[in-house]
Amino acid sequence: MQLPDEYIKRMKDLLGAEFPAYLNAFEKPRLYGLRVNTLKISTEEFERISPFPIKKIPYIDNGYFYDGEVYQPAKHPYYFAGLYYLQDPSAMTPASRLPVEPGNRVLDLCAAPGGKSTELAAKLSGDGLIVANDISVKRAKALQKNIELFGVTNSLITTEYPEKLSGYFPHYFDRILIDAPCSGEGMFRKDPDMIKSWDADSPARYAAMQKDIVKHALPMLAPGGYLLYSTCTFSPLEDENTVMEILKMDADISLVDIDPYEGFVRGRPDVIKNGIKELEKCVRIFPHRMDGEGHFLALFHKADNGSDAHESGKEFIDKKRKNNNKNKLSKEERSLWGEYQNNLNINLDTNKIESHDGVLFYGDELPDIKGLKFLRSGLFLGECKKKRFEPGQALAMALKKEDYKNTLDLPVTDDRVIRYLKGETVYVDESEEVSDGIVLICVDGYPLGWGKKQRSAIKNKYHSGWRLM
Repeated sequence: MQLPDEYIKRMKDLLGAEFPAYLNAFEKPRLYGLRVNTLKISTEEFERISPFPIKKIPYIDNGYFYDGEVYQPAKHPYYFAGLYYLQDPSAMTPASRLPVEPGNRVLDLCAAPGGKSTELAAKLSGDGLIVANDISVKRAKALQKNIELFGVTNSLITTEYPEKLSGYFPHYFDRILIDAPCSGEGMFRKDPDMIKSWDADSPARYAAMQKDIVKHALPMLAPGGYLLYSTCTFSPLEDENTVMEILKMDADISLVDIDPYEGFVRGRPDVIKNGIKELEKCVRIFPHRMDGEGHFLALFHKADNGSDAHESGKEFIDKKRKNNNKNKLSKEERSLWGEYQNNLNINLDTNKIESHDGVLFYGDELPDIKGLKFLRSGLFLGECKKKRFEPGQALAMALKKEDYKNTLDLPVTDDRVIRYLKGETVYVDESEEVSDGIVLICVDGYPLGWGKKQRSAIKNKYHSGWRLM
């Protein structure tokens, strides 16, 4: 691995006597991690059923190491059931250090492919709202898949520039995560191809971009709210210097200590011009200091000085939503959904269902999105077609086995599980007591998707773009 000379010089300046240890870390194998989806399963239960050896990541409550050179978790049925997300261990830290609670309104501004959004949504436990945004529609489609795979019911997935979102959501969000585009120096060991795109001017280019993103994000943060800024780079220009720029943008913003862990390195006021001691509240992760790649985190709190800005922001959004009735269900759509809901053991309030040209979404207190580019607004329920409602993949992933009346629950060892995930027809016998019609296919009690049974055959309705290859 050939590191650029200028990069080596800068890292020597940053690390001093620790530089040889950092360089030696490149000789060690990269680490592989997975994060348990606590919306669907507890860490204790996952430890019990894990199909491959795992080891706890000490600094992530629901994170585990696994041997990526031996095992392929992305091909296991539990992955398709949304029980875990594959993610670099150090990349799990930003979402883990943002103090999200059920009921919060949360914005993940640079969200694709969804590693952080899915964890923020899990912290909400279905209560509140997660707005996951990425300006790239292509990347946002991967984000959408992961959010739906995780069974998230309270999301809005947008593809807008921060400047436009800022005009829609003044003082609206209780929590904001900005995992900013960066020069990627912390991922050089994991992905050597990133070295090729690095040059001496990369940090300056990204620092300008980061400043612009934050400038539009801050007006969306409510008084009393928290904003977490993170990068996967070591560059002081993109890290401590950008933090200083953020502090200058809003007098009500201050840095907050991040929960420490052995190996976390405090921010460095000395590596930038006019650095202040408060920068020590930031955190860096180095691969020679702990088990992970490279990351930088800074947590900000916005003071609540008795301002009514937060309530004004909520009122602004609520007023827009109440004045927009064009997405209400038609009489026919209401009838088709009502017929289908007889298959459920849970009741979804029809008044919280919106129709976008026959495509139905469910959401509690979703904001008005007129004028915004979006992929999903709430939980995608399915589509109204000629004389029937066809449930969507996202609805299957959001249900529990006991939420649906007609299920086929297969043990993970049953070869029909793999055949189903590959898009093939599966067959049942009378002893399995599955009725004709739409069937929820599960593995070990966890939903995978839909099928349609007629006699002994179940026609495969699994999402074609999700199939096991």
